[in-house]
Amino acid sequence: MIFHTYLLKCADGSYYCGHTDNFELRIASHQSGKGSDYTARRQPVELVWSQDFPTRHEALAAERQIKGWSRAKKSALIEGNWGKIQELSRGSG
Repeated sequence: MIFHTYLLKCADGSYYCGHTDNFELRIASHQSGKGSDYTARRQPVELVWSQDFPTRHEALAAERQIKGWSRAKKSALIEGNWGKIQELSRGSG
């Protein structure tokens, strides 16, 4: 089984991070306003990043790590800018 960590951009510009073992269903659920209270109040939402993991533990660990990141670091992740992520990691972001 494959697990996924994902990042959604909400209509208010905020980000929502989650993980799932049923990617298509979970994203559709968020987009229909039924995925979580947070995303339901910030429609529409757009999938901006995702990554697959071999275990739920790894997907959850990635979700928790990303949730603790600054907006700038999340933006760098979306852009695939690993240099910027490292730079921000050395600072406070």
